[in-house]
Amino acid sequence: MTNTAHEIVQLARHKDRLTSLDYFEQLFDDFQELHGDRLFSDDHAIVGGIALLAGKPVTVIGIQKGRNLPENIERNFGSPHPEGYRKALRLMKQAEKFHRPVITFINTAGAFCGVGAEERGEGEAIARNLFEMADLKVPTISIIIGEGGSGGALALALTDEVWMLEQTIYAILSPEGFASILWKDGSRATEAAELMKITAPELKELDVVDKVIPETFKGKPLSQEKVLQIVKKALIEKISQLAQKETAVLLEERYQRFRKF
Repeated sequence: MTNTAHEIVQLARHKDRLTSLDYFEQLFDDFQELHGDRLFSDDHAIVGGIALLAGKPVTVIGIQKGRNLPENIERNFGSPHPEGYRKALRLMKQAEKFHRPVITFINTAGAFCGVGAEERGEGEAIARNLFEMADLKVPTISIIIGEGGSGGALALALTDEVWMLEQTIYAILSPEGFASILWKDGSRATEAAELMKITAPELKELDVVDKVIPETFKGKPLSQEKVLQIVKKALIEKISQLAQKETAVLLEERYQRFRKF
């Protein structure tokens, strides 16, 4: 039985979904976390560092949510401040310097919209990431592992390929926000979700994403171990393919991928 868009929204937000740190631990070897943006502070909503994938070094970056209230408070409910995006960019530029592929894991309702974040340049930080990621001279892949909300998600998703897990969403804003703007009634979020084209199959059909990672088989959920196996195998294959391309070809294909929208 196919889930409705509203049901997919609930699954994407479920507290028991694997987090970015879970993926780092399960998919990679010898993960070493790096901290801080060298400008203001270390934003715990974004985690990242260096790891090994099939014995080869990669840079991994993810937006981290918590599983309970204390963890979510520490991680700001997965809503990064500008220093989080600047930390991510620092790690990406470091990866470029040392010729490491970049893999990002995205799960956020959106960037933090508090006064302090605005004062420290949230919009500029997101825009700078987009500008720099368009020209990174290494292979890049992003994976939506939960919610992919607005510019807060896009700031880590301007990559050679964008993947989504089957039960995730990728949208310009939440269904609640959409309903509030369009109908002045946030309670119509269920209706909004059906209109927004935010699920993985819909976005794959529109060529917004390149790959959908299955989380079910014949209507039954796959185990987390099986999903991790699928993700790891796909990453190894795609990173190997991208690494064989000339830099100029890689950048041109990335440019054309986003230019078509």
